[in-house]
Amino acid sequence: MRLNIFIHEHMAEILAEWESFAKTLSPASGEMTPLALRDHAREILVAVALDIKTRQSSEEQYQKSQGLAPDDECEPSAAAIHGALRQASNFSLLQLSAEFRALRALRATVLRLWLPTLKEMSEATAYEMVRFNEAIDQALAESVVTYSARADQTRELFLAILGHDLRAPLATMSMAGDMLTRTAVAPDQAGKIGARVRRSARLMSSMVDDLLGYTRTQLGSGMPIVRHHADVKNVCEATVEDASATHPSMRFDVNTRGDLTGEFDSVRLHQLFVNLLVNAAQYGAKDETVKMEAFPEADCVVVRVTNHGPVIPEEFLTTIFRPLVQLEPDDPAVDSRPRTSLGLGLYVAREITLAHGGTIDVTSTEAEGTTFTVRLPKRSN
Repeated sequence: MRLNIFIHEHMAEILAEWESFAKTLSPASGEMTPLALRDHAREILVAVALDIKTRQSSEEQYQKSQGLAPDDECEPSAAAIHGALRQASNFSLLQLSAEFRALRALRATVLRLWLPTLKEMSEATAYEMVRFNEAIDQALAESVVTYSARADQTRELFLAILGHDLRAPLATMSMAGDMLTRTAVAPDQAGKIGARVRRSARLMSSMVDDLLGYTRTQLGSGMPIVRHHADVKNVCEATVEDASATHPSMRFDVNTRGDLTGEFDSVRLHQLFVNLLVNAAQYGAKDETVKMEAFPEADCVVVRVTNHGPVIPEEFLTTIFRPLVQLEPDDPAVDSRPRTSLGLGLYVAREITLAHGGTIDVTSTEAEGTTFTVRLPKRSN
């Protein structure tokens, strides 16, 4: 039996082993469905089987061995699409390569099952085995190249957004400095200028905090926290001042009840709640109040932040917690509220919650609004 035919007939077995290995990788563990784990794996194997039976010249074989097979400009390969999707799912490059190493490791299984079906070893058999290895290597090269290109694009976009968002508060502070040094400023005007400087400084500080948190998690060390006895009520009340400084025209309503004390990192919780309040103000209706409530539940403290604005589409309810994801306003032309576009706020909020051993969820409906619910264990496990 030809190897390409054998791959088709034993596709289910090969895919099962692919899925079993992919599930051990951290982004996939507990977060990805079997369908997502197998995405494009079948198409990759079909492409490998097709490549095995396609004639190629010596030059084409050499180019492929170097990972330089000609690209199909009309449509990306399944391996290239796979690489792009794995980058979007926060797989590292090493984890992506591990998937393909697993596929190559299946070579022994494929050959062990395939070789007994042959009547004899021949030059054609050896040639098919070589072509099989070449096709797997080519798929890996295509996937890694696409993954790297997407990662570079994301990094460049991130830097562009960072530069754009820092420009506005810096310009405000620069203008305030000019006004205070070049002209006689009335006391009432000085107060307004000071408020603008303070607001710009807080906005920049929030962005720097999110950047530091994101960097720590990307380095693999996780979000560091230092637990001590803290009252979540005090943290919630303090966060409103920072959120109001960023969105002075938005109304915030805080309602706390019950015993909210426990072992928490109050500094990190402050960052977490400010991010949720600023996000709610950024996307909430201007004439509606952002509501924050905190209450005890069993051995946890529950904090909810609710706004009324555009409903978040269901397909975005999980992706909004990924870094560099930001939903666009319904009408950007008339939405002049200050915003941070880094797309890190909710990601950092999730990482702080997870570092406390808690959970964060979001629901969004027309009737109830958009609510982020954080559950924090009062004690570390």
